[in-house]
Formats: sequence, structure tokens, C-alpha cells
Amino acid sequence: MFTGIVEEMGSVTEISNHRLVIRASSTLEGVALGDSIAVNGTCLTVVEFTNDSFAMDLSQETLDRTALGALSVGSPVDLERALTPTSRMGGHFVQGHVDGVGTVTAISGTPEARVMSIQAPRDIDRYIVEKGFITVEGISLTVTGVVDSTFSIAVIPYTWEHTVLSSKVICDAVNLEVDIVAKYVERLLPARPEIPDQISRT
Repeated sequence: MFTGIVEEMGSVTEISNHRLVIRASSTLEGVALGDSIAVNGTCLTVVEFTNDSFAMDLSQETLDRTALGALSVGSPVDLERALTPTSRMGGHFVQGHVDGVGTVTAISGTPEARVMSIQAPRDIDRYIVEKGFITVEGISLTVTGVVDSTFSIAVIPYTWEHTVLSSKVICDAVNLEVDIVAKYVERLLPARPEIPDQISRT
């Protein structure tokens, strides 16, 4: 479990044969084999580490369902270690299970008030609501508007400067995780009965 508060930006030093190696510093404090670290919002397992880097294996499922396959050597990545019992809850509950890959459609505003628009896959857009939570590339953000399957987020200067959002351009792919509460509510609510055609037409 994570909070969506990025601890640091690392950089990719190797990506090949389903192995991802990332250079980092503070994220490595107290690291142990088997630890979970969110990389651009994707929960991955540490399989090797040194004083300044760690390695993670990427399954085909992960590559198919996330934007991690678009990374290359030198790419910046958002990093967050898993929650501990004493961690501050600064964002929202994030599982690190990417629900879909969105596409950046617009970046506007000023350096003091940037707005990023992202088109979400149709199978998850129903979970995205104005003023609700969304995780983009591992960052806990608030949805500022929704039009069809496209939503917008406001990006403050600190977030822009300390996450991978500053490296994004139009048409870039981004990992998305919707608020898990929305999915549980949908699952628990009884299915709505279909409205007969003769009633819906009156």
C-alpha cells in the first residue's frame, strides 16, 4: 500500500530482459530484498540492490498493462516506498496496481498553475469524478474536471519540479490508478434493473 506522495525521482540505468534497474538515493534507505517500491505508480519487488541502485523484474503482465515498457535508459521515474505503520498518510490509499494507461492530451496554464488533461481508457473512466482522487504516474492528485473520458488535474510548481510530470508531453502514456473506494462501492451496490424500451421512450 502507498500514499501517492512521491519520495524522489530516480533514473533508469538498465532495462532489458524483463529487468529494470533504477538509480536512487533516499528510496534505498533501509531497503531489503523483497521490499515493494512503486515505480511510476506500479508496485514492484526489489530483487537486487547496491549502494545507489536497485533492480526489479517486470512480468509480461506488467509490461502489457502499464506504461513501463516505454521507459529507456535515462528516463526519470517517480519512486515511493510502501507504507509502514508509522508513515504519514499525505495522499490517499494507493495499491500500486495500475488500472489502465492514459494519454496526455493537453498541457496548459502558467508555471504557477499548470493544468494537464489526460484521456483515460473507457473501462475505467466511470470511476473518475470531479474533486475525486486519481493516481497519475504514482502521484496522488485531485481531479479538477471531467469531460467524457478526459479528465484534468492541476499541477502545483512543487509537484511539477519533483515528479516526472515535468517530462511529459502531449501523446505521452501515463499510468493511472483510480480510487479503490469507487470500485468497492460499485461492486457492493446491487445492479440497477434495465428500463424497458417502452418506458424509456415515453
